Amino acid sequence: MSWTRSLRLCVGAAAVAASALSTAPVPAQAAAPRDARLTDLVNPFIGTANEGNTFPGATVPFGMVQFSPDTGHSTGYDYAHSRVRGFSLVHLSGVGCRIGGDLPVLPTTGDVTRTDYAKYAAGFRHEDERASPGYYRVALDSGIEAELTATTRTGVQRYTFPATDKANVLLDAGQALHRMVASSVQILDERTVRTAITGRGFCKDTLPYTVYTITRFDRPFTAYGTWDGTTVTPGARTGRGGAYLRFDTTHDRTVEATTALSYVDADGAAGNLRAEGGRSFAAVRAAARRAWERRLADVRVSGGDTTRRRTFYSSLYRSFVAPNVGEDADGRYTGWDRRVHRSDGFTYYQNWSLWDTYRTQAQLLALLAPRESRDMAVSVIRVAEESGWLPKWGYGTVETNIMTGDPVTPFLTNAFQQGLLKGYEERAYRALKRNADGVPPAASPAVGRDANEDYITRGFAPYAKGHEPAKAGHSDYAFGASATLEYALSDAVLAQMARALGHREDAARWAARSRNYRHLFDPSTRFFRARDTSGAFAGPWSPAQSEGFHEGTAWQYQWLVPQDLPGVVDLIGGKRLTNDRLDEFFAYDQLLTDPARTAREVWVKDPYAYYDTDRYNPLNEPDLLAPYTYLSTGQPWKTSDVVHAALTLFTDEPTGITGNDDLGTMSAWDVLSSIGLYPVQPGYGTWGLSTPVFDRVDLRLDPRYHPRGALTIKAPGTSSQDRYTQTVSADGVTHERTYLTTGELRRTRTLSYTVGPRPSSWGTSAQAAPPALG
Repeated sequence: MSWTRSLRLCVGAAAVAASALSTAPVPAQAAAPRDARLTDLVNPFIGTANEGNTFPGATVPFGMVQFSPDTGHSTGYDYAHSRVRGFSLVHLSGVGCRIGGDLPVLPTTGDVTRTDYAKYAAGFRHEDERASPGYYRVALDSGIEAELTATTRTGVQRYTFPATDKANVLLDAGQALHRMVASSVQILDERTVRTAITGRGFCKDTLPYTVYTITRFDRPFTAYGTWDGTTVTPGARTGRGGAYLRFDTTHDRTVEATTALSYVDADGAAGNLRAEGGRSFAAVRAAARRAWERRLADVRVSGGDTTRRRTFYSSLYRSFVAPNVGEDADGRYTGWDRRVHRSDGFTYYQNWSLWDTYRTQAQLLALLAPRESRDMAVSVIRVAEESGWLPKWGYGTVETNIMTGDPVTPFLTNAFQQGLLKGYEERAYRALKRNADGVPPAASPAVGRDANEDYITRGFAPYAKGHEPAKAGHSDYAFGASATLEYALSDAVLAQMARALGHREDAARWAARSRNYRHLFDPSTRFFRARDTSGAFAGPWSPAQSEGFHEGTAWQYQWLVPQDLPGVVDLIGGKRLTNDRLDEFFAYDQLLTDPARTAREVWVKDPYAYYDTDRYNPLNEPDLLAPYTYLSTGQPWKTSDVVHAALTLFTDEPTGITGNDDLGTMSAWDVLSSIGLYPVQPGYGTWGLSTPVFDRVDLRLDPRYHPRGALTIKAPGTSSQDRYTQTVSADGVTHERTYLTTGELRRTRTLSYTVGPRPSSWGTSAQAAPPALG
């Protein structure tokens, strides 16, 4: 999720940090290209500045471990910083709230006298950093070189020390990015250390969760000790704060270690170490690179400049970072009922930024990683069956209840529409029906649709400023207008699933409820507005005010009705007035004159510019669909204008994402928009078409879900000038509509565009637009 209003105070600091970046002498770099490997095009530093909140460290696709440096920023790494507090195991890519950072490890030399990692942190320079998928390296000012790599459940580290008999590795169990509840450390033998770390928190307080680790070094310690608070006890084997392990590097300067992680118990961590440990750093690094190379090779692009290709593959990389494997090597996992379960026929995943990912990343993964996507959907169903309710925003083994609306419904109905729920259809349906028609009981940690009773009886969720739920997290009442719009979208896509499964009465009821968005429409302003508990429109009125809308304004949320854009067009007053309003929203006249400047100076003035604004912000979730509205108003060429301008915000520099990436949401938007295939009705199988930025895109697809096994998208000659679609054909057959269904996409082998310097009549007929659902 993006940062909440309470965190807007960070914007000024972010602007200062961004300014400082312009004077940085040498930027951190991706690993230097050596051959034609796609991994050499990825720059993990993209998004580490200006509140993109990504991390540059080592991970494998969907890995449990994200081994990365922490510099003091709330989400781990900030490019504006110059001191490393430690290399910790757990990070979320691009979220806006403090979480993770478990077990920061730092190499030092000399006596161990300080136990606060903010004080013993080591300086570094960006010119001494390198990163590539599955690998991170930095030369610290202390003269120590640190290298990180990873397997699914382990982080592997290699430290090259100066020649000394006091080379230390500090394992800090008592500090992390989140709020600590308890920690313990135990030195088991001359090579092995075990920890248990319990923390809590996120944007708001949560239930506590525990991670267990075990670290095995490649050679014995020469000395060791632990600490509690500021007291360091040489020779002690147990402690609550951390441990230091000492090595003599007078002759052999390299120390390697493997740390395994488990969310189940200490035995789980030990089992993960046995299953995935025991290999050299070099072998693990090579395996991680191969894993990423295989994943990235599912998409091959040609054309476009080097910067665009680097940005594209970096976005593709980040799209595969989460969700994360949550089960141990033996299949055990901790469920949301706080009990230990074992997976059967699927891999259990966790970390659900659903308010974000249901819009882009879920569809991209369903296309490119259907086996994993299927298991992710099954994992969400298991959460509902084990804890009693579907998740909203899950971290590790707990519900955070962050963000609002009903994002889990389009997430699961998308899986259904993509054919990923074979054998689980009715189980998913039962959980979704409970969620759509009810409110979680008081004993449940979930908030769910907490405004559902009012929404069902009154047709809208009333806005109650500052309303807090009885449980941790956000309340839909505090954002009644946006919650109503999101409930209505969820009702629409759930109605489609119900109809397909033969539940006709449910389908009719939810289809009717999907039109509840109309209850927010104010004819006097022709905007959606929040209604208060009395039913009156909440005021004073301004379309650029955020009152009642979560991370957005009435301007930005007016297009979040993808289930019935024809109905929205009618409410506004027809296509002409709707297009005029869209043009104003996108500053379209300025965009045509200078697309990149419009994107950076009109649309996105700072990382959190989506508050109190009457303009499009392509880097926050409510606006992601907005450019594709033109596909439904008879002016599809303007979709290409807006999308291509928005893509200029994605670059291959640390500032290359000027808003939170949100577990791959923004990166997936970049990937999908770049190839010209976008999910315009989240939760349903409708793919909007716009001009690709590459001459050719070859997608390797799983034949179990896509019988053709591949999809090629051709747009020869496409460029910033020749960006307008003239014709589209699917396997040689002219295609006049501005969208494809999932069924059509599966049957298509080649999608071909002809492009030109001026708009054409393609896609402008009344029959060309995506239809309303229901």
